[in-house]
Amino acid sequence: MKLSDYVIDCIREQGVAHVFEMIGGAIAHLLDSTYGKSDIECVSIHHEQAAAFAAEGYARINGKLGVAMATSGPGALNLLTGVGSCYFDSIPCLFITGQVNTYEYKFDRPVRQIGFQETDIVSIVKPIVKYAELVVDPLRIRYHLEKAIFIAGHGRPGPVLLDLPMDVQRVDIDPATLESFFDSEEYRQYQLAIPICTSEDMAEVVVRLKQAKRPVILAGGGIRAGGAAEEFRSFVDLTGIPVVHSLMGLDVLPATHPSSVGLIGSYGNRYSNLALANCDFLLILGSRLDTRQTGTRPDTFARGAVKVHVDIEATELNQKVKADFVIHADVKSFLIEISKILQTNKEKIFDYSAWLQTIRGNESKYPSGNTVIKESIIEPNRFMELLSSRSSEGDIIVLDVGQHQMWASQSFRLLEGQRLLNAGGMGAMGFALPAALGVAKASPGSQVIVIAGDGGIQVNIQELHTIVQHKLPIKIFVMNNNNLGMVRQFQDQYFEGRRQSTVQGYSCPDLVKIARAFGMKALMIDSNEQAQLTIDEALQTEGPVFVEVKLEMDTTVNPKLAVNRPIEDMSPYLDRTELNSLMLNDIDTKEE
Repeated sequence: MKLSDYVIDCIREQGVAHVFEMIGGAIAHLLDSTYGKSDIECVSIHHEQAAAFAAEGYARINGKLGVAMATSGPGALNLLTGVGSCYFDSIPCLFITGQVNTYEYKFDRPVRQIGFQETDIVSIVKPIVKYAELVVDPLRIRYHLEKAIFIAGHGRPGPVLLDLPMDVQRVDIDPATLESFFDSEEYRQYQLAIPICTSEDMAEVVVRLKQAKRPVILAGGGIRAGGAAEEFRSFVDLTGIPVVHSLMGLDVLPATHPSSVGLIGSYGNRYSNLALANCDFLLILGSRLDTRQTGTRPDTFARGAVKVHVDIEATELNQKVKADFVIHADVKSFLIEISKILQTNKEKIFDYSAWLQTIRGNESKYPSGNTVIKESIIEPNRFMELLSSRSSEGDIIVLDVGQHQMWASQSFRLLEGQRLLNAGGMGAMGFALPAALGVAKASPGSQVIVIAGDGGIQVNIQELHTIVQHKLPIKIFVMNNNNLGMVRQFQDQYFEGRRQSTVQGYSCPDLVKIARAFGMKALMIDSNEQAQLTIDEALQTEGPVFVEVKLEMDTTVNPKLAVNRPIEDMSPYLDRTELNSLMLNDIDTKEE
């Protein structure tokens, strides 16, 4: 069979029914191999970055693999932002790029380029993939495909890339004679390297947990990445321990669950940060504890707690925050083992009702957003609460990057069965629209809600046409304060309000007119009075809908953690006496 046909068959065997791509000459053979097939669809995107984000969204929902393809040169390079997003957020995606014929490729010759659009994408992409290979021997295609797909999902998941020259794509091969990666010594070494929990580790953790009066679990993105959402839910139901979330771990437990205690970190909920600051035992599951979680004072992070950090990747342990116990294992196996141990204890040993009552008291006292509401002016956090109350169980929410992302992460109360997709480590504006496209293909029948800002929506706005073309049930809410608000807020705080390129020099067109030009139903909300009716109209309309939500220019994310503060001390600042009265652990006394 033709090698390109073999590649497509292998992709389909992984349960992948959609390939996101923008065609070019160097992948024409691969895309031709999908033509006329009923079990795999090419989703033609208008920009390769968007194709990469769509594959990421697809993988996050199908839990297996996303696939994107691009031609050589500019096509391959346009994938890079999406590849990096998958790498930083641990998403298994296979990226396939076309390459010039091997007889046109420069290899080690000291010239810049020989073939048209020739670019050494493998060398360029290596720092942000788990595996990358230029396949020059057709007889090794099975080995490299199997290896790439295996590595993408093994251990901490991530992206892989195969670069296929055109003359390799069109070779005839006999699949029965091809060498398999799974018969190799290399594969056996991978199998031996899987870290497991030891009984000694587990025993010590259980002892410390039983001693705790104010325990907290920090749910990180590794729970979803490790396929451990069900095991995590069972563990929380078993113990009743309060759960705070990182940005990437927000949707492992619905906000309606009695143990769910909101988002922590620089843009977290004040009450969530107070819970973490006051805990005496912190179980960190699959989180790398970056600065957005710890603030710039990691020495003060959960300073009164016994800290247990569980992660599949040893390099993430004791990297920034020193833990009392580090467990190098995948979160799923840890949760299975610790639950077994706890279930053997016949007594009821967990009663955190008083601790949860303290947390809930702070939640009612310190809501996120502005507490002084101007009549008719839309307050973003209250809008997120309204939008979430009108959504349905099973909806999938996809956030772009900016202020709206924080308003939603703080105040969109996830219902049972809902998913929330955040762009974490890369944090690329323009993520949400194409990612939602991939989500809709991975979960046909699900309603997908995009929440974006006026800046981010413009980055990949061309994909409105793809959404209309495919009649996808995506509802797009754009929070428009007519500036790049996240950086503008930073400029107001640290640059004396000099708003270069966030207000001065920035512009936004009439988004409703643009959406309608793409053939999409478009609505506007510019007052509180019409918000609920318009939200309901959008969510109840069949097919895609675009909703522009008008905000005041000076909207801010509140609360927010400033530099050189412990995470419980957020702006707008509480009176020192009030803050000190809330602290059950040591008060931070460092001079500001």
